[in-house]
Amino acid sequence: MTDSNPTSSNWERATLEKIVLAALAEQKKARQWTILFRLLLFTFLFLVLFALLGWVGGKSDLKPLGKHTALIDLKGVIAADSRASADKIIGALQQAYKDKNTAGIVLRINSPGGSPVQAGYINDEIKRLRAKYPEIPIHAVVQDMCASGGYYVAVAADKIYVDKASLVGSIGVLMDGFGFTGTMDKLGIERRLITAGANKGFLDPFSPSSAEQQEYARKMIGEIHEQFIKVVRDGRGKRLKDAPELFSGLIWTGERSVQLGLADGFGSLDHVAREVLHAEQIVDFTQEDNFAEQLAKRLGTASAESLLNGLQQTRTSLR
Repeated sequence: MTDSNPTSSNWERATLEKIVLAALAEQKKARQWTILFRLLLFTFLFLVLFALLGWVGGKSDLKPLGKHTALIDLKGVIAADSRASADKIIGALQQAYKDKNTAGIVLRINSPGGSPVQAGYINDEIKRLRAKYPEIPIHAVVQDMCASGGYYVAVAADKIYVDKASLVGSIGVLMDGFGFTGTMDKLGIERRLITAGANKGFLDPFSPSSAEQQEYARKMIGEIHEQFIKVVRDGRGKRLKDAPELFSGLIWTGERSVQLGLADGFGSLDHVAREVLHAEQIVDFTQEDNFAEQLAKRLGTASAESLLNGLQQTRTSLR
């Protein structure tokens, strides 16, 4: 049986095609909106994540025109793998000194100390840059704490400013570790350490410590202490008061540190920028960790490595 009305059949076919095409267009449009909403959702979630991790909302890379005070933050423990490493602080110092609009530099310190080697690198570089750029002053501004290795760095600056409640000093050296021999005896664990060289197992935490090795360790950190004292005397000069407890490892309030000549006066970052350097605009030259370093540290990888290293070796530090 054939269709007796071709015109009607064509009309129905055309109408059906329009309906199908309209449905396909609606589906396509719906998919586009779905994709758009998903992209917006993922973008929002990533922004929230980055904000929580501290990867957005930081300082701007744009620098103002005209003279400014260059800020460099030294925060936390001074170590090769920390945000207060010599590489990061020295890199920031070099950039700040090279900037033609830098009127002066503030090294803002909030540190309990750390590696004497890393602190020494920073101290040496500050003295080199001061000699190369004598027209650009550099001042240390202490926040809560500037102790031991932190103070080792600070004494290289032209002047040191503190808050009256800051903690300053701790001019000393320590070598710390653990001894597990008693615990091993109780557990019936035998330490099997084979060495070539009588002192190769020096201060091994799983072996008994001899009096000779302890005395050698005291002499070694004593030498580092004398190096620390020399750096402080060279940096502070005649400003230091003659006090027998000055290099005993004690720590003082900011108020007392000014009286002892360990610091020059009271002042915050804004005060030093405005009243001392006469450059109120502040540009932050602090070098932050790159993306991979931040990710590793935020997820605890660096903390785990530090803990492992701490258990595996004895540390010497200006703390």
